Amino acid sequence: MIITRFAPSPTGDLHIGSARTALFCWLWAKNQRGKFILRIEDTDRERSTQAAVDVILEGLAWLGLSWDEGPIYQTQRFARYQEICESLLAKGQAYKCYCSKERLEALRAEQEAAKEKPRYDGHCRNGHEVVPHAPFVVRFKTPQTGSVVFDDSVRGRIEIQNSELDDLILVRSDGTPTYNFTVVVDDADMGITHVLRGDDHINNTPRQIHILQALGAPIPEYGHMPMLLGPDGKKLSKRSGAVSVLQYREEGILPDALVNYLVRLGWSHGDKEIFSREEMIALFNVHNINVAAAAINPEKLLWLNQHYLKTTPEAEVAKLLAWHLEKRGFDLSQGPDLKEIVLAQRERCKTLVEIADKSQFLYQNINIEESLLQKHFTSEVRPALQAMGQRLMQLNNWTAANIHEVMAAIVTEFDIKFGLIAQPMRIALTGGTVSPPVDVTLALLGKEKSLQRLHYAIGLANSL
Repeated sequence: MIITRFAPSPTGDLHIGSARTALFCWLWAKNQRGKFILRIEDTDRERSTQAAVDVILEGLAWLGLSWDEGPIYQTQRFARYQEICESLLAKGQAYKCYCSKERLEALRAEQEAAKEKPRYDGHCRNGHEVVPHAPFVVRFKTPQTGSVVFDDSVRGRIEIQNSELDDLILVRSDGTPTYNFTVVVDDADMGITHVLRGDDHINNTPRQIHILQALGAPIPEYGHMPMLLGPDGKKLSKRSGAVSVLQYREEGILPDALVNYLVRLGWSHGDKEIFSREEMIALFNVHNINVAAAAINPEKLLWLNQHYLKTTPEAEVAKLLAWHLEKRGFDLSQGPDLKEIVLAQRERCKTLVEIADKSQFLYQNINIEESLLQKHFTSEVRPALQAMGQRLMQLNNWTAANIHEVMAAIVTEFDIKFGLIAQPMRIALTGGTVSPPVDVTLALLGKEKSLQRLHYAIGLANSL
């Protein structure tokens, strides 16, 4: 069985680069009918927080990336790491290092002065200077000759000489295991077959392969993806778009749009741009991940988002819109069916935030600027507006189609252009000059609110 894992550290938000990694791991597991494991690498006790864990879980759930196993927390597996450490020590594949901080700092300074790569010199490798009851770290005995070769699913064959590697620390002096050690034990225990991650981990891979070999565990297939770039082609930063996944929700992006956007950052299938989840799963292959770094494009994300706003069933969009409206403090029971709002607004909006902003008039009182009244509520149009109010009051079946018939009749009766009566009505109903078609706006607002606002606006205009 193909088993992938997403293993974030809960030290901050779930950013777009990490979300892409999670998506690719999820897609490969789904494509191969395998298993996708969520592992929380929380051994950094000082920086790891429950709040960050919650953000990761919420972000993945919002994206629809459900896991088959987990979340598994590394801090709950310390006994297992200790067991493996003792086994490596007993087999002579690891050793206790008693070198003081002062000695290691002096060694580093000496190497840097000689323009050498800073590395541990193996001082304690053969049991030198065993100090009873003194603090120590546990180091792995890295092979000193030969090389590590692995076929990276993204980059192809990679070879690193063992002479380039030193004896990395497995367990710190306070007893806590290090990243490279816990990752290997977890990957071995969980049967991970494919490790997809950023190319900043390439240097860790030979070290991890050495430990896996020492444990007699199978070696996963590694795939190291280029890091994402900003729109300017430079390293991604918060200013250039490296924001939390949940920030995209705040900005009104649909989860399906963001997932579609993410899958195209470093992977492609011909010239196809729009993918359903089913298509992504069917077409995705780790060996088709691009070697070249992908740059984010905010305009493309908005284009995709608008596409999904228009094509996603309105009931699904309505559920997402509810979150934004409730966040503004609106009582949704006091407004129209959210599906009707979506149908009325989505053709002219790019985000859920835009829909929510343009629909606020349905839930709160409005203000009308005097300048708008003076410009649009002219003496020519007021009699028609008065008649419109009276005629609408008599309308029993309050639908956009029936409202449109009333408006058409008034326009004919008073021999005025449709726009002359539509714009002042729009202002009366919304307080502004932009809204869905007036008949749709009246239908959304409801008969009682519509007539109240229309009569109030006419009264204001008459008082000027």
